[in-house]
Amino acid sequence: MFSSSIRTALRSRAVMQAPRFSTVMTKSVTPVRMSLISQQQIRGYADHHEETFEEFTARYEQEFENAYDLFEVQRILNNCFSYDLVPAPVVIEKALQACRRVNDYPTAVRTFEALKHKVENKEQYQAYLDELKDIRQELGIDLKEELYADES
Repeated sequence: MFSSSIRTALRSRAVMQAPRFSTVMTKSVTPVRMSLISQQQIRGYADHHEETFEEFTARYEQEFENAYDLFEVQRILNNCFSYDLVPAPVVIEKALQACRRVNDYPTAVRTFEALKHKVENKEQYQAYLDELKDIRQELGIDLKEELYADES
């Protein structure tokens, strides 16, 4: 089916692409070096303190105020929503202002979608919407439910 030259080329490519463990494993980790790495990691974990909700809120408010490009705003939003808590309305407000600053309407709409999935029930989501009503009107941000009423 294949000519002999194609088979030879395929075989040589497969041999060239095969991993060579002998060259990868030449740099070994000595027990002393391993013990230093472990001590540094343990020290790092011991210095970690639990962040309060107020500290979390202040940190993300500051991060959104300092974000001046779309990548940073989306990265901070992703990090903010990755925690096992719902961000305070003031953090969402700062996020929406940052979306406006970088001129990104879709991310502002998606912020409300993320908020809807993050809260526990519809009442909490409605409370956030009521709290953020003024900023939504000021910035002209519609909700996905308003944009796609037929799909809901």
